[in-house]
Amino acid sequence: MKQVATGVHQLSIQRFVNVYFVEVGLAGEWVLVDSGLPGSEKTIIEAADKLFYPGTHPQAILLTHGHMDHAGSAQALAEHWKVPVLAHPLELPFLTAQAVYPPADPTVDRGGSLAFVSRFFPPQSFQLRDVVQALPTTDADQTVPYLPEWRWLHVPGHAPGQVALFRESDRTLLGADAFATTNHESVPAVLLQQAEISVAGAPFNYDWQQVRQSVQLLAALRPQAIGCGHGPVVQGPEATEGLQRLAEAFPMPAHGRYVHEPARLDANGVAYLPPAPTDPLPGQLKVAAAGALLLGSAALLLQKQRRRNQNKYPQPQPREPRVRRTGKAPQ
Repeated sequence: MKQVATGVHQLSIQRFVNVYFVEVGLAGEWVLVDSGLPGSEKTIIEAADKLFYPGTHPQAILLTHGHMDHAGSAQALAEHWKVPVLAHPLELPFLTAQAVYPPADPTVDRGGSLAFVSRFFPPQSFQLRDVVQALPTTDADQTVPYLPEWRWLHVPGHAPGQVALFRESDRTLLGADAFATTNHESVPAVLLQQAEISVAGAPFNYDWQQVRQSVQLLAALRPQAIGCGHGPVVQGPEATEGLQRLAEAFPMPAHGRYVHEPARLDANGVAYLPPAPTDPLPGQLKVAAAGALLLGSAALLLQKQRRRNQNKYPQPQPREPRVRRTGKAPQ
């Protein structure tokens, strides 16, 4: 577990996804930000007991958005701790099984290894109707419930109701998946937790213009400490300047399903999806499979031919050497 700033701790689960323990300001009172992958509840509970005290529980669970790696253990944790789950209203259709997120785009430019595996991700939706509540959006300064020193900012593009959290007093930013603090295009970078402020979750970004605007909004805050959904803690000038560089030279993909025409979402979920581009991988896999089948068939035929030849032209068996008899008695 690593400290982002005073009263803010990051727990990295399986070196891939982060959750945050944010103290309210009073002893033993805190809020959990995000809930990790499905099955992460035991790890999170044990970490909370160690950080605070055995049997502790948060005031609430705040989801920055509802993707599987952020909301996966929300139901189990909410039931264990008997606390509410908070999320932006635009996330509720996806957290109450009324809708599923736009399909991932495995063809997006510079999607890296994440683009490849995104083909195999199941549709993302959860049924949290009994525990989830809408984050209040009428407050002018967007104060975070239970966290009076923090405010939330709407940063869509990756998820329609994605929010980031910012504490003005020390300029601490929890950026969700508006961006990442490691290079998602590189498997070694993710596994080794190499720090680099970069685009997050490219195959799952449904509106690239919004993604860029969200990065620019957060960069204008000039944060001094950053924790995101993916990647290590980044602090000091590296945080401020790294995010500013990403905002100023945002690497807009050259191609992809949602690059030139975004998906449109509303309070009910997905309202429109642009046509899916041709994915070359299935065709390539079919060609590879056909080639493998052809090679296998050729090898089998060759083996059968060899057996026929062996039966037709049997190899002469080697003769046993003759023993010369000398007529002498054994010694």
